[in-house]
Amino acid sequence: MAVVAKVWIEEDCITCDACQDIAPEVFEVTDDTSKILAAVRTDGTFDRNTGKAPLAGDFGTQYGELILEASEACPVEIIKFELVTDGAEVAVVEASAEVASEAVAPAAEAVAVSGAASAELMALMEGDRSLAILFGSQTGNAAGLAEKTAKLAANYGLVPTVYDMDGFDTANLGNHKRTLIITSTWGEGEMPDNAESLWQSVTSQSPSLAGVHYSVCAIGDTAYDEFCKAGVDWDNKYQGLGANRVHDIQLCDVDYEPPWAIWVAEALPRIACVDSSGTLQVELLDEMIAYGTSGDEEEISGDFAPGIVDVTELSVTLELFRYCPTAAESGWDTVMCTLPANASIQDMLSAVKNNIDGSLTFRAGDGTGSPTAGLRVNGRLVLADVTAISQVIGADGRLKIEPLSGYPVIRDLMVDYSKFEERRMSAKPWMSSSPREGAYLINGEAVGVMESMDAVRLHSISDVKSYHLVHSMSDTVAYDSNYEGPGIHLQRWNRVMDPRSSEQYKNSLISSLNNSNGVWGEADLASIARYGAEGKTASNGLNDIRAYILNQTNYRGPHGRLVKWYGRSVKWTGKLNETTLYRQVLGPVGLISNIFDGVSARMVLGFTRTGGPPIRSLQALILPPAGIGKIPNMFNSKVKNHHQVVGLFNEIDQRF
Repeated sequence: MAVVAKVWIEEDCITCDACQDIAPEVFEVTDDTSKILAAVRTDGTFDRNTGKAPLAGDFGTQYGELILEASEACPVEIIKFELVTDGAEVAVVEASAEVASEAVAPAAEAVAVSGAASAELMALMEGDRSLAILFGSQTGNAAGLAEKTAKLAANYGLVPTVYDMDGFDTANLGNHKRTLIITSTWGEGEMPDNAESLWQSVTSQSPSLAGVHYSVCAIGDTAYDEFCKAGVDWDNKYQGLGANRVHDIQLCDVDYEPPWAIWVAEALPRIACVDSSGTLQVELLDEMIAYGTSGDEEEISGDFAPGIVDVTELSVTLELFRYCPTAAESGWDTVMCTLPANASIQDMLSAVKNNIDGSLTFRAGDGTGSPTAGLRVNGRLVLADVTAISQVIGADGRLKIEPLSGYPVIRDLMVDYSKFEERRMSAKPWMSSSPREGAYLINGEAVGVMESMDAVRLHSISDVKSYHLVHSMSDTVAYDSNYEGPGIHLQRWNRVMDPRSSEQYKNSLISSLNNSNGVWGEADLASIARYGAEGKTASNGLNDIRAYILNQTNYRGPHGRLVKWYGRSVKWTGKLNETTLYRQVLGPVGLISNIFDGVSARMVLGFTRTGGPPIRSLQALILPPAGIGKIPNMFNSKVKNHHQVVGLFNEIDQRF
């Protein structure tokens, strides 16, 4: 017969009344939780008994079986207890009949329940017991779980440190032999903002993680297709880089606390069994579990923010672009400095200005990601007021900072945005709605209504931190003074896709996007896509604009004809016929207009590199103007399995 010494109730009671129905002599369910009656306790208090006061008299003997039955019936498993058998107390931390039956076994058969650790476990506890807990958080949930995990880790003899992924040095990942990752997922399977830079760095550098033991807890929402993708990506990345997974990834839905509790109860003892040499001592796992759960656990509740965030100092070799407008001279200054890794680029520039060179000029932001605080740092386009040094510093510790391209330089790192703003004003990328059912402004102008899916789509189109940065991503704006730039085009496209915009307004926007200074002015969208996630967003948006215009115009005009005849050439012949493509795109008038530059003559005479004898390539080089106008060598021979290509064209698009 089981004799209960203590019984208490943890948080998250759902007030289902199951415990009171089974043992009303012990439990009473209130409006918000279940409580232990004062009459059955030595302290005479009516609450959840989190202080674990013993049961009074023979209540433990009289109602022991009922208490076990009530704990087993609890759907959220929050009723905990201690049993007494043969005069010895045995700790029972799981509220189940199976575990309870194990707990009433002789004390000699229990594992380290008294808190006395074996020699092997004590040896494991010696040496380095550090644990790195990295969090990727968009709204603070993952950060809070990281702090809670750190508090629980101390029960297993670990020394935890919580690290914000934002500012974490990629080179240090392999130095943490015990690592737990807790991350949320943002948008459609994307990394949270504070984890994006580290993810990009790890992906590009692929550091060795051999000897690292890890586990991942991922927070997501099953309403999205890419459920917990950020956590899954980290799990796969760590394993792919040679790390050892000590416990399977835990996927958490919007109610993330219960699955996190399961994960942390299983992952912590396993990671704690990794010794200082980086070896997992599996044979000590049962004893480690008992060791970590044998004492009185501190109640972990409430909202947490990361309080133990590591700040690592970095030695930086700073290369600064300098320009003096009065002398019209430019050059580079080199500065050596040491700053915290989580300091921003703007913090570093301010330190240089305040302590070394007061003439240094740059445009400062307000610390929230000011769209005008853009700089080029080691080839990347960043907002200086929110970008940490550790996110962009090179492996050699160098930072090369220069002004954004595509804008006139005023002085040093400050550029002139006035022309961009003038073009934006001319483009008028603001709301011009049509009257419809919905809300109205004070002036009577209709705001309209919008479905949630439309709102998500609009957000994805314009999910960039700064249109000024997008403008600088272009390879064309620096050389074509008339070209409006991708930053302007994206703003226009956002209004085209806005269901609240009037049809007249949409048509005017499409017309401006399709003119000579519109989206066709960018020679290669791949040059924009190379600038990380925002570059891909911008490139995809610009490509969508082009596809929309082609469909709206039914492939008329030179751009439409280029796409049409490119497709037809591949479908009909299995290779690109440059002569046909050139003729069909330009038309008779275009051929005549180009007759004097030598290009038309070469194309008409067949001096191309497509399918002709080698002599034609030589002729193309000899004929003036030498080398000008030749189309790049795309594919000279017929594609393999051409019938499959034809089938794809027929299946996907009948127009070509």
